[in-house]
Amino acid sequence: MRVASAAGVIRRPRSVYYGWWILAASVAAMALGSGVSMWAFGLYVRPLEAEFGWSRSEVSFAFSVSLLVSGLCGPLVGRWVDQRGARSAIIVGGVATAATYLLLATTQELWQWYCYSTLNAVARTLMFFIPFMALISRWFDRRRGIAVSILGTGFSLGGFLVLPVMGALIDLAGWRGALLWSGVAVAVVFTSIGLFVVRNAPVGRYDVDTGGASAPGGLPEEPLSGVTLREALRSPLFWTLSLALMLFFFGLFGWLVHQVPFYEANGISRRTAATIVSVTAGLSIATRMLVGLAADRIPRFEYAALALAGCLAGAMATLTISTSPAAIGLFLTLWVVGTAGGPMMEALLLTRAFGLSHFATILGAVAVVETLGQILSPTLAGAIYDATGSYDWALLMFMGTFAASLLLFAVALRLPRPIDLAR
Repeated sequence: MRVASAAGVIRRPRSVYYGWWILAASVAAMALGSGVSMWAFGLYVRPLEAEFGWSRSEVSFAFSVSLLVSGLCGPLVGRWVDQRGARSAIIVGGVATAATYLLLATTQELWQWYCYSTLNAVARTLMFFIPFMALISRWFDRRRGIAVSILGTGFSLGGFLVLPVMGALIDLAGWRGALLWSGVAVAVVFTSIGLFVVRNAPVGRYDVDTGGASAPGGLPEEPLSGVTLREALRSPLFWTLSLALMLFFFGLFGWLVHQVPFYEANGISRRTAATIVSVTAGLSIATRMLVGLAADRIPRFEYAALALAGCLAGAMATLTISTSPAAIGLFLTLWVVGTAGGPMMEALLLTRAFGLSHFATILGAVAVVETLGQILSPTLAGAIYDATGSYDWALLMFMGTFAASLLLFAVALRLPRPIDLAR
């Protein structure tokens, strides 16, 4: 009996689908990767202004440059992932990204800030969003919606857990010390996950709904279905979704960079502003889980995208009217709901429209279109603040792009999906 019991204990962990372990590691990677880059960027604005005398638009332009370079690298990274797998991309990208943070910490001139930020963007694209999104989309089939939403919580955790640490590090060790810490953390976490956890694809097409786990000697892997990038580019749906996502993330990324400076411009300290952003990110974890649960039951995710874009337009409209505590509270409520599907939108829209076989490459192509809008957003918002001394016109700009995104998602609902026509 004891031998049988011991054998059962030994065998039991094997019944857990390995995709869940990959998902857990991916969430940790997303949290760290987003926390030290996208979430933390706004924390560097005022220290760099104070030390070098650079304007807000000059500092913010580095974020725009990094988005441009990241977007242009998207198709190449997507092709790497489709052909060589996500594992090698994560390992190589993790080492390279760590090195670029060390370079950023040595910045003395504005051109260096731009140059090192560009190198950071190239390396970060290789290790971050595209490989992990492709990895989870391949490991999960019937529960892809909830799996991708859990992955999206990693982005929220970056703001909830990592951002306060970055704020404290900048206060204690300066912005250079915070960048050095970022490099070390990225090197340790991403290379460890890539080497010891990540596997490029499951053996067989199992996921949690099947009640079993993949293992060597199991069912042979089923071929992935989907259309090629060339076929996707010929479809009106590709361009409609790409433009809708471009406008959606135009507002999202612009606010991501300027939310801390916005609160500071309204008399709130940097630490308090970071706390507000952190709490907002923490609250969005629950809403992202709810959207993920609902996503598996929504035939066309464009319906959810419509609602999310509407909430974000309403959030921006609220701040244009008032910045009182009550107004900020309403804004945060709408913002938490509106950003609930942000990190998962591309995966759920594109896999259902174009399939999985060339998903990473198509995602990279969509990223190029998205980037055309994203590169302008932080710089335009910074230039508006420099010219007017407030963010009022920037808020109106963001509200307009969210509203336009809503209209394009409505158009996408009426267009046929190439994956359906190919069957």
